[in-house]
This record gives sequence, C-alpha cells and structure tokens, in this order.
Amino acid sequence: MSLSTATYTPTSFSPGLAPPPPPKPSRTQNTSNSTPQFTANNGPPLPPPPPIDESSSYDSRSQPPPSQPLPPTLEDQWLPSTLLDKSTSNLQHLASSPALLKSLVQSPESTHPSILPSPIPTHLAHLSNTATNLSSQHALLLSLRSQTQNHLLHLHALERQWRTRQSTLDDALAPWAPKALYTRLVHASTEAEQTSTIPFTTQAMYWPLGAPRIYSSSSSRKKRKEYTEGEDDEEETNGKDANILLGLRVSRSGHLFATISATTLTIWQTSPIVVLASVIRSPQSLSNYGPNVAVLLRPDSSIVVVQTMLRFLVTYTINTDPNSRVYQQHRVYEHAHRQSITERSIAEEERAGFPEVNVRFRMVIKIDAGIGKALALDDELVVATEKPAAVQCIRWTPDNTRKQTSTELLSRMPWMPKKTSVVDMIYDRALSLAIWITGDGSAYAIQRLSGSPKELDATNRLFRGYGFHTPTERDDTATRAAINARFSLLAVGCASGEVHVYTARDYVGSIPLSHKLQPPESLSTTGSITFLSYSPDGYCLFVGYKRGWVVWSVYGKHGGSSFTSDRVISEANEEGWLNGVSDGSWLNGGSNILLTSHDDDRIWVLEMARSAVTGCLNAANVSRTLLLTTSGFMVYRGYDLPTLTSISSDSSLWQQVQIPSTYLTSQQPLRCAVTSADGRYVAVAGRRGLAHYSVSSGRWKTFDDPVAENAFIIRGGMCWYQHILVAAVETSEHHELRLYSRELGLDDTSMVYTERLPAPTVVISLSGQDSLLVYTYENILYHFVVNVSSAAVTLVQVGQIALHGIVRAPARVRAVSWILPEHQLRNGDPSQDVAHASVLFLVDAKLVLLQASTHEDAGLKYDMRVIANNVEYFDLMRDHLPLLNSPDQSLPESPSPDSHDDTFHADRGLTDSLWFYDGNNMQCWANIEDLLEAASMEMGSDSSPPVRITTDFYPSSVILDRGLILGVEPNLVQRRDVQFAYFRFAVRTQLFLPSILRRHLSLSDSPAALRLSRRYQELPYFSHALEILLHQVLDDEVDKAPSSEDAFLPSVLSFLSSFPDYLDILVQCTRKTEVRSWQTLFAYLPPPQELFEASLQKGLLKTAGGYLLVLHTFQELETSSEQCVRLLQRAKEANDWDLCKELARFLMALDQSGDTLRQALRRIDIRSGPEFVPNGSSSTEDIWLRTPQPNGSGTQKNVNSVIDSSPSGASNSSRSPRNSVISEEGTEGSEDYFSPRSE
Repeated sequence: MSLSTATYTPTSFSPGLAPPPPPKPSRTQNTSNSTPQFTANNGPPLPPPPPIDESSSYDSRSQPPPSQPLPPTLEDQWLPSTLLDKSTSNLQHLASSPALLKSLVQSPESTHPSILPSPIPTHLAHLSNTATNLSSQHALLLSLRSQTQNHLLHLHALERQWRTRQSTLDDALAPWAPKALYTRLVHASTEAEQTSTIPFTTQAMYWPLGAPRIYSSSSSRKKRKEYTEGEDDEEETNGKDANILLGLRVSRSGHLFATISATTLTIWQTSPIVVLASVIRSPQSLSNYGPNVAVLLRPDSSIVVVQTMLRFLVTYTINTDPNSRVYQQHRVYEHAHRQSITERSIAEEERAGFPEVNVRFRMVIKIDAGIGKALALDDELVVATEKPAAVQCIRWTPDNTRKQTSTELLSRMPWMPKKTSVVDMIYDRALSLAIWITGDGSAYAIQRLSGSPKELDATNRLFRGYGFHTPTERDDTATRAAINARFSLLAVGCASGEVHVYTARDYVGSIPLSHKLQPPESLSTTGSITFLSYSPDGYCLFVGYKRGWVVWSVYGKHGGSSFTSDRVISEANEEGWLNGVSDGSWLNGGSNILLTSHDDDRIWVLEMARSAVTGCLNAANVSRTLLLTTSGFMVYRGYDLPTLTSISSDSSLWQQVQIPSTYLTSQQPLRCAVTSADGRYVAVAGRRGLAHYSVSSGRWKTFDDPVAENAFIIRGGMCWYQHILVAAVETSEHHELRLYSRELGLDDTSMVYTERLPAPTVVISLSGQDSLLVYTYENILYHFVVNVSSAAVTLVQVGQIALHGIVRAPARVRAVSWILPEHQLRNGDPSQDVAHASVLFLVDAKLVLLQASTHEDAGLKYDMRVIANNVEYFDLMRDHLPLLNSPDQSLPESPSPDSHDDTFHADRGLTDSLWFYDGNNMQCWANIEDLLEAASMEMGSDSSPPVRITTDFYPSSVILDRGLILGVEPNLVQRRDVQFAYFRFAVRTQLFLPSILRRHLSLSDSPAALRLSRRYQELPYFSHALEILLHQVLDDEVDKAPSSEDAFLPSVLSFLSSFPDYLDILVQCTRKTEVRSWQTLFAYLPPPQELFEASLQKGLLKTAGGYLLVLHTFQELETSSEQCVRLLQRAKEANDWDLCKELARFLMALDQSGDTLRQALRRIDIRSGPEFVPNGSSSTEDIWLRTPQPNGSGTQKNVNSVIDSSPSGASNSSRSPRNSVISEEGTEGSEDYFSPRSE
C-alpha cells in the first residue's frame, strides 16, 4: 500500500511579497562569498524554518517576526555548556566517536539557541498516525465496498424480477393495448353489423332498470381473497361451499320464498326482503341423510321439502305466529305533523313488525328408487324416480281410501318411449299442464288425469301426454322448459342455447312450433341454459345461461342482456349476476326478479320496468309511453315538446314519479296503470283500490279511508275521458263501472257515477269521441255513451252485442275496439252503432275482425276473420284522434299548415290507419276502410298486405303528426370508477313516411303519396325522409337490377320532382351512396350538366357545388372547369366566401400547380393578397383571396379526396343513411360537398 506525501506550505508565505534578505556577514567573514560554508566543525546545515501555524492570529505582512540570535562563528569559540569543563582527552574522545558527536549535536541542551529543533521526529510521528488512520479507513472502505457489491447484486436481482413481472403485466394487458383495442373495435363493428341483420321476432315490454339490490344468506360471509394452500384455505373453502345457494322457490302469493344451501334452509319475506327463519342441519343429520341438493315449496307456502343427496326428502312445516312479531320498527319524528288515517295505520303496522315464522320438522321420506326430479303441487308431491323409471305421486294427506301414494311406470305409458327417465318437470296451474323432459332430450306435454281413486287404479293411468319436441340432432336436446299460460306458449331450452317456442292450441297434442330464439352469442360464450321462466303476465321470457342471461319478449324481441358487459370489470367487482345465473324467480308481479349465481351465497334482486300496455291495453297507453317500476312509473315527456326535442335521447325527457308510500306499502305490487290521451293524468292500481296523479301539478290523490280503499279491486282496466277516470271494479257484492273526477277527492261519496254490470269485466276502452266499450266474462260487448252535461257525467247504455260461439274464451281477450262507417259516425243514431260496427278483438296474439251483416230475418250475423298473428298490440288512430271537429269537416287540422287545397282537407291521411306490431315489424294499414272492404266475405278477396316498417328497436308508440315511430332500448353501463353496473334507457326514433310513400308509389297511386307528403312537408326533416325513400329504392335496384319495364326508380324520381328540394335530395343521395350506384341513378335523370344549370338558376349554389363532383366523376369537365368558375363568380356575388374557399380547394385538386385557380380568380376579379375576407363585406372592388403557390411536386392529388372522401368502389359501410339519426336542425346538418366525409 502506498502512502501519499503531504506538502506543507507556510501560511505566512505570500507570493506577492519578496522573501526576507539573508543575514549580513560579520566583519571577519569574507564578503566576497555570500554563501556560508559549513564544515564538520561548525555542524550540519541549518534546517528549514518551522511551518507557521495557519491559525495564527497575526499577519506576517503587517507584523515583523521576532528577533533570532545569530549562529556562532569560529572567532566566538562557542562550546556547549556541557563541554566547558571537559579535558582535552575527553574532547578528543568525543570528537573521535560519531555516536557521541551525533548525540551532542542533536541534543537540545547542547545546541546553540540560533538552531531550532529539527521537525523530522514530529513529521515521522504524524506520518505514522496518518498511516494508521489510512489503514483503518482502508479496512472500512473494503467493508463498504463489499456491502455495496451485495446491494448491487440485490438490485440486479430486483431488476430482473421487475422485468419479469413487467413482461407478465404486458402480456396480461395485451388485449387492451392500442393495437388490440383497435382490432377488437373492428371486430365488434363487424359483429354488430352481422347481429343487426339477424331477424328477431319481437316484443320487448320488459326492460332491466338500474342496479340490482344484493342480499346475502350468510351473516358470516367474507370478501373473497386469494389464500395460499393450507388449513386456513381449506376451512375457508369448506365454509364458503356450505353457504353457496343451490336453489330457491317462491310461493304462489309471492309473500315468501325459500333458499337452500348444503346445510341451511332459509325462509325469506319478499316485501321487504328479510330473513324470517332458517334451519341449520346438524352434522348427524348431514351424515345420515346427506347434504341438501334442492328445495321445493308447496304453492300455499305451508310445507317446504328439502331434497338430499342420499335419496331423502326432508319435509318441514311453516307456521306463522300472529302473536309474535319480528323486525319491529320505531320511527322518531323530529317535528309533529298531521297524519292521515292511512299514514297512521301504516305507522302502526311498521311498529308492530312482521309475524314470526316457525319452521318445524315434519317427516323424512326415503325414495329407494332414486330421485330424478321432484315437483311440489297443491295436493301432492310428484317424484320422478330413476330405477325403475317411474313417476310417483305422494299426497300431502291421505285420501278417503287412506292411500297416500300412487305410481306409474314410464314403460307402461304408451306415449312414452321405452328405457328412458324423466330428468326435469314443471307445472302451470292456469293451464293445468305440465312439461316433462326425458333423458333423451324430448319434451312432453302432460295432463294429470282426474277421477276417483278406484277409477284410476282400474286403468292404472295417472297421466296423459303428447310429445311435441323431439330432437333430430344433439344440439336440439331439451334441457329446460317454461310455460306461458297467458299466450298458450311452451318454451324449451336446448343444448345449443336456443329456445324453441311452441303454441299449445289444445289438449290433444296440437302443439306446433311457433318460433325460435337465437342466443346473442355462441355457445362457448353463453354456456348452457340453466334457468328459463316467463314473467307472471307472460310478456317476458328470462333465459339464464351459465355465463350470463338474456331477456326476451313473448315472441322473441331481445330486451336486455348481460353479454354486453365487460367480464373483466364484472369479475373484479364480484358482480356474479352478470357472469352467470344458476336459478331465479319472479317477484311482485314481474317488477323484480331474484337471481342467484354459481358458487355464490348472494341473492340479486333486479328491477324490471314494464310497459303499461301489459296491464291495460288501450289507445292512450299505446300512444304515450308509460313504464311501470317497483315503486312508481316513468312518463316520456317528449310528446309535448317541440318536434326536434321530442326525438332527443336525453334522459331528462323521462319524468320519474314516486307512488305515495301510504298507497304502495299496503297495495303493492302495481297491477295496472293508465294515462290520459293528452298525458295530463295517470292512474295506478295495486292489489286493491286506486290512486291518480296530475303530471302538470305533481299532486297525488289517494283514499284517506283504508276501508274504502280495500273495498274493491280493479278488474277489467281503467281509462280517462278528459278529467274523468272510468274504472271497472269488483267489490264483494257487485261488478261496477265507477267514474271518478280528478277535481274531487277519492272516497265513496265523491264518485261521479256508478253503473252496475251483471258479470265481471274483461276489458274496457274508449272509441271515437264518446263511446265506451265494455266486454264482460258473459261474452257480451256493451256499448255506453259518455253523457256530459252541466249537472253531471253519466253513462248511457245504447247497445250490446252477444258474441256467444264467436269468442270461445272471453278471458283471453286482451283489447277491443270497433270501426264505424263515416255516415253512421256523422249522422247515425248511437243506438244503431252495434248494427254497423266492425269489431276488432285482440285474442291472445291474434287480431280478429268481426264484420256485421244483415240476414233476411233482420238478424245480425258476424263474420270472423283473423287479419294478423303474433300481434303484441294494435293502435287504431280513430280511437284517439276525433274525426268530428265540425259538421263540415270530418278530420281535424292537418299537421301541415297548407290549408288552401280542398282535396287536402277531404283526405283522411293516416288518421284512419290501423297500426300493429307483429313480432317482426311495425305494420300499418293506411286506410282501415280498404281493409274492411277487402275483408268482406261477400267479395271473398284477400286484403292487401300492410306496410312493413322494420326497426332495430322495440317500437313503443307511433307519433302520427310527426311521422315518427318511437321506441325504447336498455343500455348496460359499466364504469371503472364505480364498482357496480346499471341499466338505463335510450330513446330511439325512426321515420315511417318512406315506407308508406313507397307503398303508394308501388300501387301507382301518386296522388295519395302527394297528399300524404303535403301533410308532413313542413317538418324540418321531411327532405331527409324523401332522401331515405330514394336510398331504399336505389339500393334495391342496384343489388337486383330489374328490367326497364319493372323498374321502380323512375316512379320515385318522378314523385320527388314534385318537391322544391328535389335537386338537393338528388345530390344528397349521390354523396351517401357508392359511385357504382350513380350510373343506375342518373340513367333515369337528366344529364348532370342540366342539373347543375338548374341549381344555378334557382340560386342553390351549395347544391350546384355538389354536382361538380358528379361532373368530374362522369368526366364531363371538358374545359378548364368552366362550371366551377361560373359557380365561383356566383358565390362571390352572393358573398358566400365559405363556398369560394371550397371551390378554390376543388380547383387546386384539379391542378396542384395553382395555375387554374389563379386564372379563375383573375376572371372573376379576385386578386391574390390577404388570406381572408371579412365576413359580411359587400364591396367586391378590394377583395383579396390568397392563391396557393405550386409546391413543385409532380404528384397529382385525387379530386375525390378533396371534394368528397366517399369511396369509389365497394364499401364496408351501408350505402344508405341511418334514417333514425336527425340533427338538431332537423336534417343531417349543414352539408359540405367539398370536405371529406365521415362515413
């Protein structure tokens, strides 16, 4: 190890000062020798002066050094004091001894005062200390170096780990990388286009709403975490598996439901949802009978049955103790306030709580043959055994013969194949029909034979069945089934994920296939069907899959799905209701649905919004969208707003109204609701009583007396006649029609009028101006006239029609209306209306027309004809558009203000139209009189088909005066900043004018098309409707070119030429279609040059600019853009500088050198100068327009890329515009014919 040497520099030394002079020599010294001579006698040379301490407080430059004695000379004969008394011999001996001499010289006592002590020992000591310090520092440095190396190695290891994890993270996030997201976007767009082309059969009157409420069946539930393997993990897994819900069942009344896990049976209350009782089986019971597998609940909720794994059925009785209460609530009121009788009674009930429920063990039934499936009915427990394959009926109580069980082998059933077993069973009490699914995937419609026990024992027949679903391939194997009693439909879920829906026409095996429901995704995405159930009213089918769920309408309209969710987000938020369904059940009349997921102990309660048409189908509910929720309703207010506002999808147009808790608490769920024709009033009815609401004032009116409220129920529906509510009610003694005024309170004394009926009411509806139709269970249609006077409002019966033998099942009638001839409607006697009316009935899903004819014996005969099938609802415009405004006019004012044409007033337009939704399309007969004439049995001719209007959403209403079909669709919203997903509504619109105009033109009825167009030509989007008409016809003829004689496009172009926007419609069509379609279009049009000239003559400069692209595409720009120069001159004269700028771009696209543009600017006296012209400048003398200079590039730019970016070849996008998107200005926005297009 090398030691560094230190250089000591005296601090008193200053480079700016000269050193002190040497001492002067003595007188005896030779002055010629300035350097002193040293010999052995006078000792060694003088050492250097000692270093001056840096901390000295004085400055050598300002204070002289202290005086030093001069060194001795030979003349001085100086000797050390120790040698003065020595002899000569001693001195000689000292001089001859180098060691003594050295000691003498180096001794401080024998040194002359002028010679300072030597610093060498001090330096040596200092160097020794420094070396010692350096050695210790070296050892410390080696230690630190070793530690640093270890830290560095550790950091390298951490870096490698980080790079590994970063690589893993990158791989995990690869699906969300920009490239992958773009790929997914393209794939999603392609899939969306493919999905939009799939024909769905329709109806979606149920929509999921909001976020579900979550309830846990286990109080010790913990949040899922990742655990390492070990005992804790095993215990956690066992506890988790014990709490997983395996099934649930709801009682018929809907007040209770039961859930089952491997060890626990839980009884719940539905309103509110709380646990009332639970049974936890002991370890010994689990060992003897096995863990729980499924739960069954007797419909009256008196007995619950638990199926175990070891072939046992453990039964329990459910008893309600009215004297014991649970969940007693105590309200604390900060301020005293007045309470009505209903409020006080509700508060008392809340303080009292709920009756206590006791679950007691009843008995254990062992099924030695094995349990394939069990079903709990009112009188018996039906068990399908495995070995042998049979069906065993176990009565809850023994019959008269004290026999409690009866069995029938499947092998002895003649309609059942041999060697099969039943794997699933469901039963519907309303139809008295069951569906059995066998092991081979077949489905059978089963009826329980009735009769005395002796008769059944004699025949050994307990069931009668008919096979209606036989799989032809493995994908058609039946796995689940559901029954829709309201529409007589049987749904069968297949292994492929499809749902086959059959129509049960009778009980003797006539069950044809109605339609099929295709899953929204492939089987690998959806998984198998795990749950299948219709809503209580039959309007909705909920299909649960292993990895999601879908809401279908009764005839197949897709109303909502969880497959649109982001599965990564839903799994991170533990939203099992989106990732799969294991079981479920409807609650509260269809306003909620209970859902359970796989491997989860939670219950999700999803709210469903349903259309008011499901409970009360009348003209007002169809014309105005009204949605019922669990605790209120939603009204769409866009009908009363300006035209463009009503077609907005803004959620603020939905008004949400909360039903008073005083009524909702005691009367939920809501059974029906009805709105008035003008949308001012809404009435709702629950289990009993009713309440009504004013939309404008926001005030409710309810019964103050709960006795009066509970004294009747609504049976047959309600309807509004102005401010009078007409309600068909049923009391304990009578069936009545009651009239309530909105201006009065609700009580027995405030009824305006009461009309007693001999039978319960099926349906009521208003028709025309003042006619009230009442159809009863006696199969009689009553005709009342609403008589309004200054004193009172009464009902006057003026006729009735007996429909015996025509309508076989009055309870299956859903709506009724009728059509009167115009002469009878104007001047006829109301009592004779029944003799002239044609009655419309909606029976199940069939629209039936009854036409009256007179016999020779002066009797009336009604001829029945089914005019449409799979009808969800219909809307007769005569029912809510009065035809008699004055004696001289049979129609109200037209939506178009053109009132100078007499034929326009005489034309009915669409006010005589009949609309219905058939499951695939919205269909319309423009004139109901034509339908009646064609449907006449005397003529024997088929009626002309209605106009079909296809929509990709569910149409909820027709806005006749605005030419729109309005619909609702649900959207699932998932956000990363919240931990739950929710559904919200979106409003969709579509124009119906193009389809109806096309029908008139196809029938060569151009005058009817013109008259209809004049009614709507003042709408801001009327030109857009005509453009859609042209697009549809052009696309059809481009795809399938007809012969010149059969071409329909010339008729459409001739019709469009009648409107002032004709030229603009044509150029709009060219901008939004492929170039290959232009040849077909302009084959029936004048040359583009003539259209350009016509646009200039009419001053349509923008439209003329659009034809420049057509001229360039057809290569008709023969000169140096002469047309463009002319148009540029006209634009300059009109001070349209935006158009000038676009035309300049067009000329630059033709010639990038800029010569053509400069030449054109010189011709119109626009000089090159400033870059802009002030807006609104009226002077053309000092106008400057900056001319682009050539960039020297020889590349020719494509004109289409500057003027219009529309593709010249095949395009992936649709050639037609989206007719449901309209801008705020009423059209597709301000058109720019020269800028690149977004589509």
